[in-house]
Amino acid sequence: MTRDETVVRETRPRGGVMYVARSRGMLSGLLLMALGVWGALIPFIGPYFSYAYTPDTAWTWTSGRLWLEVLPGIAAFVAGFLLLTTAHRAVGVFAGWLGSAAGAWFVLGPIFGRLWNGTEGAAGQPIGGTAQQVWEQIGFFTGLGVVILFLAAQALGRFTVRSVRDVAAAETVRRTTVAEPAVTRPVAAPATTRAVERERTAPVAETERERTAEFEGNRVAAPPAETVEAAPASGEGASRVGPRTP
Repeated sequence: MTRDETVVRETRPRGGVMYVARSRGMLSGLLLMALGVWGALIPFIGPYFSYAYTPDTAWTWTSGRLWLEVLPGIAAFVAGFLLLTTAHRAVGVFAGWLGSAAGAWFVLGPIFGRLWNGTEGAAGQPIGGTAQQVWEQIGFFTGLGVVILFLAAQALGRFTVRSVRDVAAAETVRRTTVAEPAVTRPVAAPATTRAVERERTAPVAETERERTAEFEGNRVAAPPAETVEAAPASGEGASRVGPRTP
């Protein structure tokens, strides 16, 4: 193992395997949000088009509608929102379980509601004929809960499986979180360093200049004058010859 490989393994985030592609739960999230809104609002707006449980009046609040329809509808909506926006595996798994619980409660809630409200049930009774009552049961509780449970379970399975796209997403997260190695570039010496170098070389340069000037002066300087004695000439008028200039 080289030193570079060791550095890469040490700096790689441990949570890289927890990241997935953001589109992993997008479709399931949108559908869960829509179904959650439907489940929470249908008991209040259904009476407008004769699709309701008793009491069949719009925007009538009861404890049964709170526990059996509004709360599981909100739970399904939150689960769908988390699946739509998250790219983290743990958050997606939590959202899948939350949506599954909401769907299961839509299915089982009316049955358990009889424990505290008798045979009539906390949800009330569907209105209309036999066929209409069947569709109301499906649209309010049983069918709605089964679809929510199916979508949440599907999203849960997708978030617990690691695919090739998940590996690519984790690699992208690693590249964005691990800083790239700095590029080595030549840096000019600071001014203080240059000043110290000049101080060190100044005496040497000064000595060289002095030696050069001394050498040039010795070469240019004229030799001392010499006095030449002239040989006495025969006859009169012999004279002493003065200094001879070169």
